Amino acid sequence: MGALAGAGRAGVRALAAALALGAAAGPAAADGPAIVYSIGGKFDGSFNESAFAGVEAWRGETGGDVMEVEPGDVTQMEQALRRLARRGRYPVVAVGFLQASPLAKVAADFPETRFTIIDAAVDAPNVQSVVFREHEGAYVVGVLAAMASESGVVGVVGGMDIPLIRRFACGYAQGVKATTPGAEVLVNYAGSTPAAWADPARGAELARGQIDRGADVILQAAGGTGLGVLQAAAEAGVLGVGTDSNQNALHPGAVLTSLLKRTDRAVSAAFADWTPGLRSLGWAEGGLDWVIDEHNRALISPAMEAEATAAAEAIAQGLLEVRDSAADGTCAAP
Repeated sequence: MGALAGAGRAGVRALAAALALGAAAGPAAADGPAIVYSIGGKFDGSFNESAFAGVEAWRGETGGDVMEVEPGDVTQMEQALRRLARRGRYPVVAVGFLQASPLAKVAADFPETRFTIIDAAVDAPNVQSVVFREHEGAYVVGVLAAMASESGVVGVVGGMDIPLIRRFACGYAQGVKATTPGAEVLVNYAGSTPAAWADPARGAELARGQIDRGADVILQAAGGTGLGVLQAAAEAGVLGVGTDSNQNALHPGAVLTSLLKRTDRAVSAAFADWTPGLRSLGWAEGGLDWVIDEHNRALISPAMEAEATAAAEAIAQGLLEVRDSAADGTCAAP
């Protein structure tokens, strides 16, 4: 694993402490916690699957029961949240920004139920909001991409064109260009609706377009759509970069690394301890990581590992600031 990887249970406990400092006391969750995944299912190989790993980790450590709901579309999310609240489940974890609007309604109607939303912010006294500083992680894998690229052209294929995914692209571009100033970064998005997260064929099409323009390392930030990006990259003999979950094993030797948003730890921490308000997780809090394992070890030289590790540590210590494009809607990569 990368600089912060491999922390295991200690990492979960550390993140729980970060999330739950000053946790509010309240009634026991007699029926146990629950989770509502985003669209794409809990085995999407990406964001949802990382959340599911957190569920499994909490079950393994506590023996507790978790009720899981996999909505088929956005319209089912509010129904699921209401049903879980009525059943007395809590905390109820809502995965993904698509649940922000439904959760705001449900939280107001069930003020005694504690909710956690991951990847969005809902301002309510009974909601804990957990967001990630994706741009920090994307910067580090951008450093790796620049060092691995032979063409000087790299790419990003995002899912839905939203500020969160543009943050990925901007952070990646900053890391690439800080390492190779003359590099070109190609950026495409799969769409403007939630369907953009679950269209591998579209992801493959966009990746092939970037490959035709010379890209030889492509970051996918597209959920299930990103599986098509990694497939197309492997078939073309170029490198993909995974996100959210460890995707190195999907195409051994063809995935440069995977950028982990530690959604698994955030879920476990939300189940273990809860406090309302906004929590922002980056390198400093153990909310991000990148992966070295048997599937990509040969692709990461000692110099690459050293540069990426140094960048992550500098960001964590506040010595390197990565521009957050979501803050003002622009990206000014060097």
